[in-house]
Amino acid sequence: MDLSNVLGLIQTALELGLICSVTVLALYLSYTMLNVCDLSTDGCFTLGAVTGAVTAMAGHPILAIFAAMAAGLLSGLIVSVLQTRMGINSLLAGIIVNTALYSINIAIMGGASLLSLNKTQTVFSLMKTALAGAPLAGQYKLLTALAAAALIVLFLTLFLRTRMGLAIRATGNNEAMIRALGVDARKTKMIALMLSNGLVAVSGALVCQSQKFGDINMGTGAIVIGLASIVIGEVLLGRLRSFGSRLISAVVGSVVYFLIRAIVLQLGMDANDMKLLSAVIVALALC
Repeated sequence: MDLSNVLGLIQTALELGLICSVTVLALYLSYTMLNVCDLSTDGCFTLGAVTGAVTAMAGHPILAIFAAMAAGLLSGLIVSVLQTRMGINSLLAGIIVNTALYSINIAIMGGASLLSLNKTQTVFSLMKTALAGAPLAGQYKLLTALAAAALIVLFLTLFLRTRMGLAIRATGNNEAMIRALGVDARKTKMIALMLSNGLVAVSGALVCQSQKFGDINMGTGAIVIGLASIVIGEVLLGRLRSFGSRLISAVVGSVVYFLIRAIVLQLGMDANDMKLLSAVIVALALC
């Protein structure tokens, strides 16, 4: 393999890793901080992708990101209501919503299983136009992905230092204590799960616009990839204790995961075996 192919491989892995780091940050919020494993992540990722795709195809690529987030927030609201108000186990609630989202996603796509954005303007093409003539114009996808990841890290860092953010963190650490202090733990869980699902949907919309297509199965395995990235990030930067650095470690874990995946695929591994590799990584790390 020549140097240009290697650099192209690395750039693609960096772009996808940074975009999917938004999903990793969402799972860091729900799984690591709140101790809730939300199994609706896969369906919510696809929900954000297809909602964003349909909105972008209508000529609104930037609005597509916010439309995807709104859809994700609604999905998170339903999951949280099932858990906190209906008393349904968190795993079962996630499975129920994930199952329902398959039909909802198909309906949004108009009954099709694939949407093409080849002739559609996206946030990436807008960035390409904005950077026309600039020295880094050729890296427009990477710069867009980097900007998205940086904005989400900044937002979470600021939000989780507010009173509500501190309540969410405290709920994950000791729910009994936070209840004793008079805080409604159900409310904090609802807000955290809505935010988490909203970010997952944003990640799906960005991936869809980056790859120029939306597929009904594109969210399959998103939760496993996210957990693998979190584990990798903790292994590499686990000694860093500040809150901001932990969020950055999640982003680094996502990038490293996709670099590993790119290398493994280049070495001849079947792409269909990647989900198996992700599962093995998570299982070994958790063990």
